[in-house]
Amino acid sequence: MIKTVIFDMDGVIVDTEPVHKYAYFKHFQELGIDVSEELYATFTGNSTRNVFQKLKDQFQLNQEVEDLILRKRSLFNDAFDTKPDLELISGVYDLIVDLHKNEIELILASSASKGTIERVFNRFKLNDFFSHKVSGEDFPKSKPDPTIFIHAASLSKNSKEECIVIEDSTNGVKAAVGAGIYCLGYNSENSKLQNLEGASVLVNDFNEINALFIKELK
Repeated sequence: MIKTVIFDMDGVIVDTEPVHKYAYFKHFQELGIDVSEELYATFTGNSTRNVFQKLKDQFQLNQEVEDLILRKRSLFNDAFDTKPDLELISGVYDLIVDLHKNEIELILASSASKGTIERVFNRFKLNDFFSHKVSGEDFPKSKPDPTIFIHAASLSKNSKEECIVIEDSTNGVKAAVGAGIYCLGYNSENSKLQNLEGASVLVNDFNEINALFIKELK
């Protein structure tokens, strides 16, 4: 029986993707680089650091990775507070409440920075539901490297076999599978260019599942 759910954040809990995309492409324009939609799709599930390490190599950027990160983060933070299209994924809040009410442990494992995680969790009042929040900025490699999920599972009061991961990206699903953790793939609007075939089960709408559904997976 499932006793712990490990959530990704971007695209699973909150739809920050439009804000991230706005900030990234505004920054790409400033840098004078042409990043295709196909290349951008491969960054899903990566930390900002890893994205800019790849872009620095590919486009021979002169700027330091740290400076690139800070500029993108500044653009994101400004947009976070002003863009009207930042909202929780449909049905996810009710699912989180139902899981918590049914004593299922909730852990966050997101590639987002600690600052972004805190902004989201404070804005949408999610802190009381989660026992741990793990940020990808604490790990040298991003998803699909499984380390973030291995670490998240190690924080759980339950065994890895009693955990599942909820992910919406190719890299996230690969990371969960690599960690040896059962993966529920959320087929979101932002998953159109993502391959979720590695997930053990696919869900199109959080409004259609609840704690009982989660508990009985596997």
